[in-house]
Amino acid sequence: MTRPRHPQMPILVIDDEESILLSIDTTLQLAGFNNVICCNDSRQALALLQSRSPSCVLLDLNMPHLDGQSLLPRIHADHPDTPVVIITGTIDVDTAVHCMKSGALDYLVKPVDESRLVTAIHQALRFRDLHQENRALRLQLEEEQLAHPEAFAEIVTASPNMFALFRYIESIAPSPQPVLIRGETGVGKELVARAIHRLSGRTGSFVAINVAGLDDNVFSDTLFGHVKGAFTGAEGARSGLVEKAAGGTLFLDEIGDLNQGSQVKLLRLLQEHEYMPLGQDSLRISDARVITSTHADLWALQQQGRFRKDLHYRLRTHRLRIPPLRERKEDLAVLADFFADKASQSLAKTKPAMSAELLELLATHFFPGNVRELQAMMFDAVAQQKANNLPLEVIQSHLARASRDQNHPTNGSYGPAVLFPTPLPTLKETARMLVQEAMRRAGNNQSAAATLLGVSQQALSKRLKSQSQGPASPKAQPEL
Repeated sequence: MTRPRHPQMPILVIDDEESILLSIDTTLQLAGFNNVICCNDSRQALALLQSRSPSCVLLDLNMPHLDGQSLLPRIHADHPDTPVVIITGTIDVDTAVHCMKSGALDYLVKPVDESRLVTAIHQALRFRDLHQENRALRLQLEEEQLAHPEAFAEIVTASPNMFALFRYIESIAPSPQPVLIRGETGVGKELVARAIHRLSGRTGSFVAINVAGLDDNVFSDTLFGHVKGAFTGAEGARSGLVEKAAGGTLFLDEIGDLNQGSQVKLLRLLQEHEYMPLGQDSLRISDARVITSTHADLWALQQQGRFRKDLHYRLRTHRLRIPPLRERKEDLAVLADFFADKASQSLAKTKPAMSAELLELLATHFFPGNVRELQAMMFDAVAQQKANNLPLEVIQSHLARASRDQNHPTNGSYGPAVLFPTPLPTLKETARMLVQEAMRRAGNNQSAAATLLGVSQQALSKRLKSQSQGPASPKAQPEL
């Protein structure tokens, strides 16, 4: 009787050494993987990928003709659902991490350990299945309406990108697997975590903690609790947050700042669902769903040896990114109105109207503090308002202070600085281009453009008038 193929789509092994191919094929066959294709010429790899659509790829880095580093981005671009495991002859961490950021799932070092190889294949196949499942869910939900809009009532938005994110959240909320939420400070990561909990159907509590700055002992005591006498001063037992989140959700904010010792303990909780209170020898079982968030680049921290690779993979079973406010400018009007209303109620004042000039002014700002920064700005403006008028000078003052802050850009993006042509323009030509760009970004609003340039509106008005009249003498040229 013919054995069924496992996996259904083949495992493709690309290596120029016949002995390595034979060794890997033998190991995989003994482990029950009987659908393996070996390729000893990297020039044939892309054609094989196109014709056979493998379930995963084992790729050697050092090969003649077309090396693995050149082949990897082409595989990832043409076959994004196909996980790639790198095989390298040397322990070059920088190269391995670079490959992983280019699309590789994992890497193995020659001579390849048999158990490590089998584990990597199992992981790659699970990754492919999950990736395809998530992709199908996204396609299915792309045009659908939210099934439970009430779960997102705390999140004020008019952004199509945010509603697409909500639909994805509805699809993964019932899953018991961890969720990693990425996003800059102030975008509302905890609000999203609470929405996931509400949609999960879990009857337990939502328990949140910011783990940044916690040393290992405080982390262990806070999460796992302790028994009486566990340490000096422990006069009674105390339950940890894991126990309080039983049947519910444990939200760990700023997970990228967690220290190495605590990372090991969290990994055990995720893998085995086990934990041990301080001073106790017996294990306890947790059924809490873990959601984490970070503003940091975990790939970069992993490369620096500050974040465990195995923990990173465990945390990112389901992952989502909350776009910063500068990427959803359509939210500025609804959020400004929402925060003005809240501030008015809090301060017992009449709610001010949102003028077109205010919204144009806000649209020029980079918002490094995101929604939280806009909230603080609107509360300050409402607090200083007289009668029913929102004082624009308060907003302008805030933006002017932000533009002087050298810690972040305020006029567009984190992209490169000014790119100068060859030959260099004159100072007069540069000033003209700068004014034109400021007016373009401000929608031809002089007040907003002046704020971007850090000058008064009168100075900008003189500059625009002189430019429209053509060349002027140096004495007549206004200064910016």
